[in-house]
Amino acid sequence: MARPVIGIIGNSYLINDQYPAHAAGQMNADAVAKVSDCLPLIIPANPEAAPLNDLLDACDGFLFTGGRPNVHPEEYGEIATVAHGEFDRDRDRLALPLIRACVSRGQPIFGICRGFQEVNVAMGGSLYPEIRDLPGRENHRMPPDGTLEEKFELRHKVTFSQGGPFHQLLGATEVMTNTLHGQGIKQAGPRIVIDGHAPDGTPEAAYIADAPGFTLSVQWHPEWNADADPVSRPLFQAFGDACRTWCAGALRKTA
Repeated sequence: MARPVIGIIGNSYLINDQYPAHAAGQMNADAVAKVSDCLPLIIPANPEAAPLNDLLDACDGFLFTGGRPNVHPEEYGEIATVAHGEFDRDRDRLALPLIRACVSRGQPIFGICRGFQEVNVAMGGSLYPEIRDLPGRENHRMPPDGTLEEKFELRHKVTFSQGGPFHQLLGATEVMTNTLHGQGIKQAGPRIVIDGHAPDGTPEAAYIADAPGFTLSVQWHPEWNADADPVSRPLFQAFGDACRTWCAGALRKTA
């Protein structure tokens, strides 16, 4: 049987400041292929190139990746400022409706960093433009210098709710994670359950209440060292298992 297809939501880039391209990090594709044991398919971050219904039919699950552009604050009723950084309105137009459709259908989604924030906004939540500017909060941004190993180094604890889905999946209420983000959840959407926090109170893990499918999302980057990391590996394995379940159900319906 063919492996389930996981659509990896990409980002828009300019190669050599001139040539436009759609791309996703190799770490995301490797995690999907090697740990989730699924087929990674990079999705252009543009709804004209990748219409919603076509995506839902073509893929068994979706990985909403990190990215430099932030969700535009108009999506949660606020005005853009310099602190909100860069935007990609095409990705907003693709990702947010796709998340809502998947939640309704029970189709698996896994949000990472920007993807974590997208899930919250798609479900009616809002974001802070810069976590490090808030009283009592730490700087969660990626270190500006150093090797990839140093940038993705485990830097703080995340504490999960006792008995919650992350505790059950990872077998611990406290784990160490990396941190490479500037924005974060301000107001959780009505169905968003914050299931994990950093020591400074920043939301780090969430799921959608009463959703029929897999909806775990995290603020850190589990794609780094996903095959060996004891936190990353169970997350991607569980996501792959959920996509296999969805795929099997879809095949039964067409048989």
